[in-house]
Amino acid sequence: MSKLVTIFGGSGFVGRYVARRLAKNGWRVRVAVRRPNEAMHVKPYGVPGQVEPVLCNIRDDASVASVMNGSDAVVNCVGILAEVGKNSFDAVQADGAARVARIAAEQGVGQMVHLSAIGADADSESDYARTKAEGEAAVVAAFPKAVVLRPSIIFGPEDDFFNRFAGMMGPVLPLVGGETKFQPVYVDDVAQAAVLAVEGQAEPGIYELGGPDVRSMKELMHEMLSVIRRRKLIVNLPFFVGSLMGWSFDLVKKLSFGLIKGPITADQVKLLRKDNVVSDTSKGFADLGLTPSATEAVLPDYLWRFRPSGQYLAIKESAKNLRQS
Repeated sequence: MSKLVTIFGGSGFVGRYVARRLAKNGWRVRVAVRRPNEAMHVKPYGVPGQVEPVLCNIRDDASVASVMNGSDAVVNCVGILAEVGKNSFDAVQADGAARVARIAAEQGVGQMVHLSAIGADADSESDYARTKAEGEAAVVAAFPKAVVLRPSIIFGPEDDFFNRFAGMMGPVLPLVGGETKFQPVYVDDVAQAAVLAVEGQAEPGIYELGGPDVRSMKELMHEMLSVIRRRKLIVNLPFFVGSLMGWSFDLVKKLSFGLIKGPITADQVKLLRKDNVVSDTSKGFADLGLTPSATEAVLPDYLWRFRPSGQYLAIKESAKNLRQS
């Protein structure tokens, strides 16, 4: 019988790519999510019954233990960019990660992969970065053979980065942290790294994953605008303005009981104060034998829908070059 892997958050942005690759490699895949009915898109990744969404609450021991039962490997892709209700940074990224690792060790799971993030720092002012670091520490303490992946900003067809900025209306594109450096990494490259770890082809430890290019937020926005063939004035807002905006949006969200969400939070502004790039001393793609994809090779494949004429723009541009007979 083929091996079984449980992927927590397996229907999300990164998790779905990990699930698809493992299913292709013959694994039975159990996708542990809060809302299985919204995760049916993962079922066609394999033959009938090979990939199955199951209900799981990462904040509950019994729930985590139940979906992990019989697994040969575990991948934790659960993470949040903003707190919602009981799903706080501490509950999900620190306590939740610790719970998955502890129960995996108790059940004798063979391999564990934990998805973290570059910038994880126990001393950070950002709750996101702090809890990422606390989650990492708990995972390694409970499951010393775990592989921890720290990607920079992840891009791909379902991302909430380039898609969000490309979809903004108006002639002005406001940015907070325009000079902050990033090393964007393609989502399927991160998935490849996770699969190697699941299949025992990666040494235990922390791997920082970044693409081939290091660019500022402002430079990335220029690239995005070039891909979608639009012109906008990019305005770099001071951090004190961003902090005020984030605090205001957080207040509105709280007063509306989460119904109204702003484009940025105060915690995200804190994150933007520091560069998000691979350190010189860390293990990375090279140690896994992988070559990451560049943004220029991928962005046109999914940002075309934001162009003035969408998929027909290339045809129109080509027609302009035809000589009049």
